[in-house]
Amino acid sequence: MNDLDSTVTAILDARVATPICRSILVAITGIDGCGKGYVTARIAEILRTHGIRVATINADAWLNLPSRRFDASNPAEHFYLNAIRFDDMFTQLVLPLRDRRSLRVEVDYAEETATAYRRHLYEFERIDVILLEGIYLLKRALQSHYDRSIWIDCTFETALERAVSRGQEGLSPHDTARAYRTLYFPAQDIHIARDDPRAAATAIISNDPRLSADGALM
Repeated sequence: MNDLDSTVTAILDARVATPICRSILVAITGIDGCGKGYVTARIAEILRTHGIRVATINADAWLNLPSRRFDASNPAEHFYLNAIRFDDMFTQLVLPLRDRRSLRVEVDYAEETATAYRRHLYEFERIDVILLEGIYLLKRALQSHYDRSIWIDCTFETALERAVSRGQEGLSPHDTARAYRTLYFPAQDIHIARDDPRAAATAIISNDPRLSADGALM
């Protein structure tokens, strides 16, 4: 188990060991509701105190639209396979930015509740570290892209409590709990069984008081 300081040190070490002509790419992932965004923000804040130029990218911006993302006949499997436009995200944004450090690109963008894409401009200059956060980032086919990867340990119980408290996608507490129990968590079970993301990660951070005597980060 790692803490934030040791994780940041490993990222800084990777930056030193990587040719200056490119950024390093760090995946920050875990189950839905584990606190990926919070952990990403904390790591970015610490890196910036070291003078590191950081880009944070949220994979949720690359969601498929609901008509493609959801399917009632096999909901968990379908969501695992189709929730995010990974091919577009990596080919249009993540890998070009990693390889060039600077990028200006306009892409199709969708929030969770969107029914149509809108155009969104990404613009980055001389980036040292890319923090990419989102679900399913450690699918086996994606693992080789990263210089470092972080799995956030969190129980389904704690994740559900957080999701209900924040009102996932504007749903009622009852509907949020049902969505997590019937869709998001079963899809995560598929991811864990097929991809073993925790074992693939180069660092593991606990963000759940149920798992750590020191409590959660958030």
